[in-house]
Amino acid sequence: MNTTIIDLSLWDLVSVYGLLLLSVGLSRLLDARQERDILWSGVRRFVQLLVVGYVLHLVFALKTPWPVIALLLVMGGFAVQTIGSRVKEKMPHFYRVVSLAIFCGCGGMTFLFCVLVVGLTPWYDPRYLIPLTGMIIGNSMTGASLAAERLAAEFRERRDEIETVLCLGGTPRMAARPAVRSAFQAALMPAINAMAAMGLVFLPGMMTGQILSGTEPLIAVRYQIAIMCVITASVTLTTFIILKVGYRAYFTPFQSLRETMSTN
Repeated sequence: MNTTIIDLSLWDLVSVYGLLLLSVGLSRLLDARQERDILWSGVRRFVQLLVVGYVLHLVFALKTPWPVIALLLVMGGFAVQTIGSRVKEKMPHFYRVVSLAIFCGCGGMTFLFCVLVVGLTPWYDPRYLIPLTGMIIGNSMTGASLAAERLAAEFRERRDEIETVLCLGGTPRMAARPAVRSAFQAALMPAINAMAAMGLVFLPGMMTGQILSGTEPLIAVRYQIAIMCVITASVTLTTFIILKVGYRAYFTPFQSLRETMSTN
């Protein structure tokens, strides 16, 4: 199998970025008024990825755990902030709940996969740990956003129902169960749809990247199957923590609903 990697020059990237003008033209044609957003997002993506590339080059060269740990913490922090920007109606103690869920859900699944399954040596090998963590966190963010937003919406819409259950002697857990179940189902739907369509409808990014870099297709397939199992477990665990910890934040220590349903 040919393992020669075809490099892309700076001019190649410039020519590809010219395709954004097509998106701008179509947006203007439909009077969607998204031309500025398209151009700004394209420039921002270019700068961010270029900076990340240089940072990763430096981290790979240092071969010590501390820069890797610092970069993973920065990635987790940005993930929490991004989730917060997506969710318009936030649960009480939103950032504490989401931070706990990302740390335990994504961090736990990353450790399980990289250390116990892949068997990284050393455990902080940035060439594997950083991109795998990025994929796990990136895919879990969608589930976390949906879970938090749907839970807030469910509590708002079901407030009378929840208060009725409490008045009849039910516990907060019993009163919140329908809302938690509905939010959990909504949060897992994208991950379930992705697994069902993978391979037939689209080739996932990790598998495609490995094949382009010269990896045997069957090895790339095994890695993709493994990482998708880990991603699904991470989405499930992260969502579960957000919902199980988050629903309690809607209740006072006296087991009644808080008057203010949305606080940070």
